[in-house]
Amino acid sequence: MSASSHQQQHLLRLVLSCRKITAQVTNPTTSSIVAMASSSEQEFVTHYRAKLARFPRFHNFWDAKTASRVGEKLGFRLREIGVSGVDIDLREELSRPIHHRRMVIPFFDSVKRSGVVVAGAEKLDERGF
Repeated sequence: MSASSHQQQHLLRLVLSCRKITAQVTNPTTSSIVAMASSSEQEFVTHYRAKLARFPRFHNFWDAKTASRVGEKLGFRLREIGVSGVDIDLREELSRPIHHRRMVIPFFDSVKRSGVVVAGAEKLDERGF
């Protein structure tokens, strides 16, 4: 891929906290968000409340399974608007704590299974934990 076509790719960024995982894809020219998915959507409320009510409390309210489902939702939304490929900020992803990296790999796998190319995610699989 040439540098000029590479810079035109949409950018996928993850915002992670102990409470939720949010994915947003931005347009390369306008930086506006074109699609997003989050574990705070209605589908995940029951799961979140169950974790919140449990004792002892969980430190993380989302897991790899939730991340995978968020990835499916994002992938579907991207395909719906005609986006077939996204870039990730590999440095940002590799700088995450290992426990977060392990939980977001299924997210990227789900986006790929939906038919959206995730450029850079293959390097996360070479992670050598």
